[in-house]
Amino acid sequence: MAVRGLRAGLGAARPRGMGPGCAAGLRSASEPSDPGPEPAGPATAALYVHWPYCRKHCSYCSFNKYVVPAVDEAAVRACLVREAQTLLRLGHVRSVTSVFFGGGTPSLAAPRTIAAVLEAAAEVAYLPAGAEVTLEANPGSADPARLSGFRAAGVNRLSLGVQSLDDAELRLLGREHTAAEARAAVEAARQLFPGRTSLDLIFGLPGQSHEAWARGLEAALGLCDDHLALYQLTLERGTALEAQVRRGALPEPPEELLADMYLSARTALAAAGFHQYEVSNFARKGARSTHNLSYWRAEQYVGVGPGAHGRFVPWGEGGRQREARVQTPHPDAWMREVRSCGHGTRRRAALSPLDQLQEVLALGLRTDEGVTQQRWGLFSPRLSLEAAFGAPGEARELQERGWLRLNGRALRCTPAGLPLLDSLLPALLCQLRRRWNAVQEEDGGGRDSR
Repeated sequence: MAVRGLRAGLGAARPRGMGPGCAAGLRSASEPSDPGPEPAGPATAALYVHWPYCRKHCSYCSFNKYVVPAVDEAAVRACLVREAQTLLRLGHVRSVTSVFFGGGTPSLAAPRTIAAVLEAAAEVAYLPAGAEVTLEANPGSADPARLSGFRAAGVNRLSLGVQSLDDAELRLLGREHTAAEARAAVEAARQLFPGRTSLDLIFGLPGQSHEAWARGLEAALGLCDDHLALYQLTLERGTALEAQVRRGALPEPPEELLADMYLSARTALAAAGFHQYEVSNFARKGARSTHNLSYWRAEQYVGVGPGAHGRFVPWGEGGRQREARVQTPHPDAWMREVRSCGHGTRRRAALSPLDQLQEVLALGLRTDEGVTQQRWGLFSPRLSLEAAFGAPGEARELQERGWLRLNGRALRCTPAGLPLLDSLLPALLCQLRRRWNAVQEEDGGGRDSR
């Protein structure tokens, strides 16, 4: 039910099922952990829970999802509960800052499954009563009674995969709901989750005109609550829609049209009172996604469920460095591993200090707050933000062109630079690596650890 991000600088827009992209990539083996004490303060982390099942394959989706005749939900529930507790304990997580149920189509799960996971998390870590608990939902499985059950289970924020309010576009995307069903689902969600209902919309469909997109956005603005996420369709290899475009059955949208669609949408949303706080996310009245902000701020998060990603320090195994962890993607294999050893981590890689700084940079620049001096200092006590990007070099050139801004508070993209982020990042990462290596040489090869 999700899409990847925007091209021309707007990729990886939604760090959900597979988590945000790692700037340095996952490696097959962990590096040796640097010795160091466990943090004196309470360890906090966000919790992502992946429900891998869908009713059908959408034509554009390449996420980790499975369409099966029947789901043994009791078995899946037991494994989600066990893995959540195992990994939270492994990370010595004392407080869970937010919870996000993504997929797949987690609104197909029974409310008692959602409740069981939340109860399990609360047994091993503090889960504040007002913590944000988000559930992704498809309009086809978001009737009022079902949504009421999710609210009773502990969900207090809903993310609805509307994607379009045009029936022809929905058919092209392979969605199972109609525009009328989407409208009904939004109305029901807003009654149960007032001020905390988010809509996902897709633009840049093959054959979609600028006028059609503008009409669709206007319709959504007349229907929505206080949060919208706009995703440009990326034609992912292996999807039905990508195959149709590749063989010429559907036209590939011109880059200029895609850029115009995005820029005009930003203007329309600003006029409607929405603030763009991230590349693809817009909110008004303070309705930002707390959970997704934790990704972009490079905070710890624990990923539970088939194919979920996580970033945390495994103190319980003697770890002293943050790791990138990926759970086994196929549900059946994942359940076997969880039953055998408590969790189904398939790959894990210790993130070096430079790896972490690259993630801090790539993710932080997606947001309106940028990479703050305070956050940078948590990961890099020896190389300051000013030392990394204030000297003559690529970052200075980008500032002179009006695409980047560095001051005493943060390094951030300007409104003009944000749509170009993917094309700016390689130069910034190159400058970071160069400055990092220089500082390491000056320090005699010492390493920061976190």
